[in-house]
Amino acid sequence: MFDLSDGVVFRPGLYEDGPMRVFPCQISILVKVFAIFACVLSGLTGQAWAQEKYASFVIETDSQNVLHARHADALRYPASLTKVMTLYMLFDEIRAGNIALDDELYVSDAADSQPASDLGIDEGGFISVEDAIYALVTKSANDVAVVVAERIAGNEERFAALMTVKARFLGLKNTRFYNASGLPDERQLTTARDMARLAQAMLDNHGDYYHYFENRLFRWDGVTYRNHNRLLGAVEGVDGIKTGYTRASGFNLMASARRGDQRIIAIMLGGRSSQSRNTHVKQLIEAAYVALEEQALEPARPVGVSTQIAFNGSAREARVPFVFDEIDAAAATGQVAEGASEALAQADIR
Repeated sequence: MFDLSDGVVFRPGLYEDGPMRVFPCQISILVKVFAIFACVLSGLTGQAWAQEKYASFVIETDSQNVLHARHADALRYPASLTKVMTLYMLFDEIRAGNIALDDELYVSDAADSQPASDLGIDEGGFISVEDAIYALVTKSANDVAVVVAERIAGNEERFAALMTVKARFLGLKNTRFYNASGLPDERQLTTARDMARLAQAMLDNHGDYYHYFENRLFRWDGVTYRNHNRLLGAVEGVDGIKTGYTRASGFNLMASARRGDQRIIAIMLGGRSSQSRNTHVKQLIEAAYVALEEQALEPARPVGVSTQIAFNGSAREARVPFVFDEIDAAAATGQVAEGASEALAQADIR
């Protein structure tokens, strides 16, 4: 069909008047055009992806000043940020005296059958309440989420309903839960603003248990698990609280940091990789403290002005809101960012 002996490519049968002749120079042009089209299509695909999944929200906890909001009330999938509510419910029960930290929790068949990320405890096994807390915070274990749900409510479905009731009580107006883990369910939705409210409620109402979110390592059955929140120990003041990931949600992070007497909560939903998510949330945190510093230096200036300057300024390379940093740009063109391949190779959620 193809004869390259004279430098001409023949594609017979495409035209009634004979084969189409395409010269090498034309091939080069076609390749370039295709490459440009592919890049544009990739960029458009990336933009659509971001618009569908990305959201962020930053608040200073004492004043309740909103320092940054982007798609803050758009419905998104919480993924494993769901487990913060699961833990909140567990802490409620501990405080009420219904459960003790050294109680042993039974692992049912339903719990044992949960997909990874999990601890892999067989049906009929047990795990202590405190180990369950560590497993949820660090390993983000889906099987343990079901164990907790069944201990509190008898089954996961009833527990999810109670979670939703609790969400309404806490002011999470746009959040609905249908499972305890955050495993994919198109009905299980939240917003960045609601996730900030949940983090605030955890700090306000269960501050004496918040230290669990600082834990970086958890050892179970001879295996040591590292906390997925890699901002711990890497960003000044960060002391919690939870990551999340499913293919539908993208990479989520609920983070809180305290510097001096000022605490902020930063939420990002829909990152393309764990690394780009971490980079972005770090920048959100740094920009938030720049805004607070600016406001302290000039109290008469409205906080919105200080926030705008800090979040759009380049003094500390904290130009936000943005979606496409260098790492995201690489992901949009098909390159796997460092850290993403590991996450995608593992389970659908964490």
